[in-house]
Amino acid sequence: MSSLAAGWLDRLRPELAGYARVALDNIGLEYPAHIIHLMHEPGDFPFRPSDRNPVFYGSLDWHSCVEMFWLLVRLLKVAPDDVPAAEIRDAFDARLTSEGLQAEAAFIQGGASERPYGWGWALALAAELETWDDPDARRWAASLRPLSQAITDNFLRWLPVATYPLRTGVHTNSAFGISRALTYADLQPDGELNQALRGAASRWFGADEDYPGGWEPSGQDFLSAALCEAELLARLLPREDFPGWLGSFLPGIGGGAPAALFTPAVVTDSSDGYIAHLRGLNLSRAWCWRRLAESLPAGDPRVAVCERASVVHAEASLEYVTGDDYMVEHWLAAYAVLLFS
Repeated sequence: MSSLAAGWLDRLRPELAGYARVALDNIGLEYPAHIIHLMHEPGDFPFRPSDRNPVFYGSLDWHSCVEMFWLLVRLLKVAPDDVPAAEIRDAFDARLTSEGLQAEAAFIQGGASERPYGWGWALALAAELETWDDPDARRWAASLRPLSQAITDNFLRWLPVATYPLRTGVHTNSAFGISRALTYADLQPDGELNQALRGAASRWFGADEDYPGGWEPSGQDFLSAALCEAELLARLLPREDFPGWLGSFLPGIGGGAPAALFTPAVVTDSSDGYIAHLRGLNLSRAWCWRRLAESLPAGDPRVAVCERASVVHAEASLEYVTGDDYMVEHWLAAYAVLLFS
């Protein structure tokens, strides 16, 4: 964990039990449910969410439920004394079953559902389990592997035919999905998935210059297309090459430009599921700014600028992680935990 990430962990430690409680409640909350389902014939629809998704049926939608599982694993790994660890382990034993995850693999394989956002988060969950030296984690990781393989196969089918990336501020954002997936793919540096993800990202983003970050945000963004791309390239490029690429991509950030990327989004209605996304934009930007700061060399004047931007954006939304409308609370804690991940 970097010193910047550790600083966020220390700052948020008093809130972690609340984050865990929200996640535990969410993964067991089957309704309300937002389901997108392609029907092929009459009757081709489950009676209830848990019929289709016996593991990831809670937290309003599939990807948000996956995020809550990731959050709980992350907290168990880095702050077990600050969260109800025994309760989390019991919940995982009940839900992360081999049978249930085989059904989740069957749900996700071969299609475009949850591409690439849910795919990336599911592989990030797998990576957390695969890299945890814990007896329970090894068992849960083994149960999750059919789902991880199904998503790996999906990526390997999709990336070769995806001529263009999606530079959006919502779930279809290509850079964020790849960045999340790389946490798993990097466990096998020479693996086919790793090469495919890195090859697509380089093909799509490597030559980008003068990105129009001043056009952000759109009215339902929870991601910054500009900053997610920069965060991804911080992962991909050799450390000595990243400062120059960033200077070409966002040439004004050392002077606080474009101002739109340094200005937290204003949220006018947390009960509106799309406007509520903007709470997440502030926290995902805070994570991206932190990642850029720690990816630049010491002494680069942009480091302090990025660090300040991270703090400003986090402070704009951290108070809403718990206790806000369910349209916020069913997912935002994952982005608070991402601040120290």
